[in-house]
Amino acid sequence: MVKKSISVTDQQNDWIAGQVATGHYGNESEVIRELIRERQVREKETAADIAAIRAHLVAAEQQGASTVSREALLAEIKEDMRRNGRI
Repeated sequence: MVKKSISVTDQQNDWIAGQVATGHYGNESEVIRELIRERQVREKETAADIAAIRAHLVAAEQQGASTVSREALLAEIKEDMRRNGRI
């Protein structure tokens, strides 16, 4: 494991210490590593979301104008997201 030295504000330091004090983390490094893991997951999801949107746009463009109502389309998108575990 590589050691890093970082600077944080007093407010951030207090928050990190508070997270350790809750007992959810053994030390401050665990808090920082968890934040990094969460950010990595969020970035992957964002890339996947963009790819899904692009795929929908390409498919829509190839199909031409739609007769589906805005409400029905939104319901379909939400159902797809639920099925894929995104909401």
